[in-house]
Amino acid sequence: MKTIKLFLTLAFTATLLTSCYREEVIVDNYNNTPTISLHQLLSSYELWYVDINQTIGYGETPFLQIAFTVSFRNGVMYANNNLVGFGNQGNGFGIPVADYDAYNMILDVYHDIDGYETFDVYQIDNNTIELYNPFNDTSYFLHGYQRSTFDYDYVFYDNIHYFLQEYEAWEKTYTSQQGMLNEFDNENYLQFLAGGNDSEFRSSQDVNVSNPNNIYWDYTGVYGVGDISNNMYLKTLTLDYDYFDNEYFELSVLNDATIELYHPSSGTIYEFTGNGYIQFMREANTEGRMVKQTNEAKKRKQKTDKKENPRENTRS
Repeated sequence: MKTIKLFLTLAFTATLLTSCYREEVIVDNYNNTPTISLHQLLSSYELWYVDINQTIGYGETPFLQIAFTVSFRNGVMYANNNLVGFGNQGNGFGIPVADYDAYNMILDVYHDIDGYETFDVYQIDNNTIELYNPFNDTSYFLHGYQRSTFDYDYVFYDNIHYFLQEYEAWEKTYTSQQGMLNEFDNENYLQFLAGGNDSEFRSSQDVNVSNPNNIYWDYTGVYGVGDISNNMYLKTLTLDYDYFDNEYFELSVLNDATIELYHPSSGTIYEFTGNGYIQFMREANTEGRMVKQTNEAKKRKQKTDKKENPRENTRS
């Protein structure tokens, strides 16, 4: 994550907000005859933000379901699958994940893990394209930006839920002197699990465990991250324990590996440091290409209702 900015570019944020939460896309009258080649269209923007909430159809294309952004550079597709290092990894492009061919408004992708996928490409407006997968009848909508104007911070904070999943464990490394004694003082490790229902957490009272695989998890439950009005950088975190009361915190991100939890009911401040970074989804070979899935697949969840895709499959 790049250095946190105090102010956002209002115009950009408004645009991204609109794109992220637009619930319906009309596909009947799209113009699929751009005045430039598909290669030129795909490379006209350095980053294509995958607006998961605009997705139409009941299928999934795994690498698009995971990515926050994709980029098309000289036959190689890059993706930002992680929020740790978001904006810095690969000079902002992310990691190379696939090769691609582009011709006659068809995009063929040869993904390092997921294999071959093909899309019909429709240009929606000056900075929006639709990738229609005829084999699962699902359309993804991508919005183009240049790296210099893309608000990495906004995307990061809008997806804190997934950031918490990018470490095998979070270790408590600081407890403030001020604040009343409370039961959470005894919790030393937290883990936020990817996959499943996408909201499970575990906690442990173990002490000084160097390998996250050796942590004994005492408690389980579900967690939720919420917004705080007029403060994009401050979130709420609720830990709903299976057999105990909830714990409520105000969540701040100090850096890519440290979070601060303020416990209002006791007045205590805790800091947790990430241990065991998980690069979603892949393990790299010597050339830096991803060749193996080593963990439970994180998938971005669509917040809008899934709908039948009116796009017709024209492939023979």
